[in-house]
Amino acid sequence: MNYETRVVTTDETDDGERVIVSDSVVTDEPRPRRKWPWLVLAALVLGAIVAAFMLGSGEEETPFGADQAGEIQSVTVVSPGAGTLEGTINATGTLAARREMPVGVVGEGGRVVSVPVEAGSWVRQGQVLAVIDRSVQTQQAASQRAQIEVAEADAALAQSELDRALQLVERGFISQADIDRKTATRDAARARVQVARAQLAERQARNNQLNIVAPAAGLVLTRNVEPGQVVSPGSGALFAIARGGEMELLAAVGENELAQISVGSSVEVTPAGGDQTFTGQVWQLSPVIDQTNRQGTVRVALSYAPALRPGGFATARITSGTVVAPRLPESAILTDDAGSYVYIVDADDKVVRRDVTVGMITDEGIAIASGLTGRERVVLRAGGFLREGETVRPVSSQ
Repeated sequence: MNYETRVVTTDETDDGERVIVSDSVVTDEPRPRRKWPWLVLAALVLGAIVAAFMLGSGEEETPFGADQAGEIQSVTVVSPGAGTLEGTINATGTLAARREMPVGVVGEGGRVVSVPVEAGSWVRQGQVLAVIDRSVQTQQAASQRAQIEVAEADAALAQSELDRALQLVERGFISQADIDRKTATRDAARARVQVARAQLAERQARNNQLNIVAPAAGLVLTRNVEPGQVVSPGSGALFAIARGGEMELLAAVGENELAQISVGSSVEVTPAGGDQTFTGQVWQLSPVIDQTNRQGTVRVALSYAPALRPGGFATARITSGTVVAPRLPESAILTDDAGSYVYIVDADDKVVRRDVTVGMITDEGIAIASGLTGRERVVLRAGGFLREGETVRPVSSQ
């Protein structure tokens, strides 16, 4: 927008009058504002703020373990010493009866009359588990007794005839040949008596085997027969008994761990679904290794407890013996193509690689089977940032 301004110029004469010298109209146009000084000032202020921030907190990050000068790394070291370690091996497996005895039909079988036991019952040796109908067998035994009486009567008659013949032979009425025949008849009759008695004893033995009885004292695990069922020697196992109620854990262990376990080692067993722990002992180690999974079976003997149910799943904590060796945390042990190793700091504070052999793994750490005496200063962690021969500043963790 333009503005017009009238400008009047006056002057004073000698006699004191003011006269107009000039009278003009001036057009005022707005001058453009200069913004660049403000922009320059804002840029300078922003630059000053950024520079102050960088000087205050933008220091260069020091590398891992380096001191303030950034020249020598500081590393944490530990002298593990040598202590007695008790190794443990964790495994899983299935519970089972230590000596499971399948019980079936021993005799000729027949119809089951009654079953006086249930699964979970304790039985003694010789106790009847199932009663088999023996009505037919009883009549057969009675017939055998009658056969004995018949044979005994025949034997008595043959003996009487022989006695009379011996009296007549002296008088010459009977020849010696007749005596021999009568003697043979008497002996045959006596033999038939023995046969009849043996047949009766056999029948009685068979009758005694009709009932199914417990071969040993123990806990009945399964019952697969009901009254009225007809059973025979081909019926299979009708009962399963855990002898003495003894149980065991069949724990699957890798072949390397199996070599560290010995018979008699203590084992803590925890069945699935509970927090109760039972103590047992290793009583047998598998003599073979499964070629498919490279595992063997450790058999752990356990006393009877209601929570130990055959077929159930359980975990085991097996004691694998004790050793005297240095112990290191997992962070101190490194591995490459050449094997396991650690970094130690020598007397000149230089990093030295030391190859080691790893032993048993425990909750307290990993035992070093060979390679260390325990007096060395071992780098505790972050060994992957070090180079062999590098000078460091060791800081003890103890």
